[in-house]
Amino acid sequence: MAKVKVYNMKAEEVGTCTLDDDIFGVEYNEPLIHEVVVAYNANQRQGNKSTLTRSEVRGHAAKPYRQKGTGRARQGSTKGPQFTGGGVVFAPKPRDFSKKVNKVAKRTALLSALSKKLADKQITVLDKFDIPSAKTKDAQKFVEAFKFDGSVLVVGSNNADAEIKASRNIPNLSTVNIELLNTYDVVANKNIVLTQDAIKYLQEAAE
Repeated sequence: MAKVKVYNMKAEEVGTCTLDDDIFGVEYNEPLIHEVVVAYNANQRQGNKSTLTRSEVRGHAAKPYRQKGTGRARQGSTKGPQFTGGGVVFAPKPRDFSKKVNKVAKRTALLSALSKKLADKQITVLDKFDIPSAKTKDAQKFVEAFKFDGSVLVVGSNNADAEIKASRNIPNLSTVNIELLNTYDVVANKNIVLTQDAIKYLQEAAE
């Protein structure tokens, strides 16, 4: 089991925390992480693009001009894609992009990603993420205190509206409740900040 330092909002060390190897010592599985992230992004797609083919364009199918004698290419209808207002070739239609990944694979990928972050020293443990003022400047002070390099994701168990409001105007800072944490969130952010409550939730869920 790994033992890590616990900090407060001012980046002051306030204790230590033991991380369970069943969660933070999982073997790195890049193919599985890739599969889960691809499925997550695919599932975010609405798939509702739709344009008209030549058979669906409103209008008549009359021959625009006679076949011979005009010097122009022969045409049978103004609904063709070469005409303004004509149909689209290989028109996109509504479709389902969703991909299914079972729960065990999702959890394994998440734990693998978290373990990789810990191995790369990109996980910070916080006693609690608390910004009652809901002011952006207070969230900025938190980021500056730790001197984070790159994007930061704060994972808590009960991030209130105040914390969400305080952090949403800072480009490289985002928050998520531990119940909603997914593999994409972990790999898309360079630094992961876990509160002690979030770690407790993960360890209890593994039991």
